[in-house]
Amino acid sequence: MNTLVFDIETVPDVELGRRLYSVPELDDDAVARIMFFKQKQARNTDFLPLPQHRVVAISGVLRTADDVRVFSLGADGAPEKEILKRFFEGLTRYNPELVSWNGCGFDLPVLSYRCLRHGVDASRYWEMGDGDRDFRFNNYLNRFHWRHLDLMDVLSGYQSSGRASLELVAQLVGLPGKLGMSGGKVWDCWQRGEVAAICNYCETDVLNTYLVYLRFQLIRGVIDRERYDAEAAQLEAKLEQSGQAHLLEFLDAWRTAREGLA
Repeated sequence: MNTLVFDIETVPDVELGRRLYSVPELDDDAVARIMFFKQKQARNTDFLPLPQHRVVAISGVLRTADDVRVFSLGADGAPEKEILKRFFEGLTRYNPELVSWNGCGFDLPVLSYRCLRHGVDASRYWEMGDGDRDFRFNNYLNRFHWRHLDLMDVLSGYQSSGRASLELVAQLVGLPGKLGMSGGKVWDCWQRGEVAAICNYCETDVLNTYLVYLRFQLIRGVIDRERYDAEAAQLEAKLEQSGQAHLLEFLDAWRTAREGLA
């Protein structure tokens, strides 16, 4: 089975904010400030409700039978509708096992709301077995099925008290974690037009998640140590061949972190 480890990056949906708060004359920055302020008043956090997030990038590590590839949707400045369309077309084409970190709590609900916004066909994701019997007992929607594996959920035993950040778990197993960027900086980058920086950050997040996933497959006996080492070596080679600065930086940090863990 193909495996797609994915992550999304979002910014405030300021067009929605203008309608919600009746401020059609204000610029994006001012509208976003209102959205954050209103949420802080209501919930004592400026983390916006999921329908107020607009997707600007989806990054993935796609493992097929004979290759592993790191990519980003949105790197070319594509509009949100096109990013969503390409992501869900990929589900139909590759039929992958999805792997995420907090995908049940954030990424997939956001993608669903944004598909509602744009009317994007996500029928493969919503398949429950009526059109494909293989999905009846293993689909993307059931929390306890394996066609979507939310590593944060599974490793915590589905208990909120056991949840950990990707950064913490990456450090735990000798991975680089964050490399000077975080989700809290995405809006500022977006306003400056730094789409490439957002995608680069998202790609390093999915690389961390992919390597945690391999470790998880090792401890649950799906792969043995020889296969685990081979998968890691294949990814190392891909990163080395990429010639992309952020991937090479991740590779160097990964090697250094791994030596420190040993």
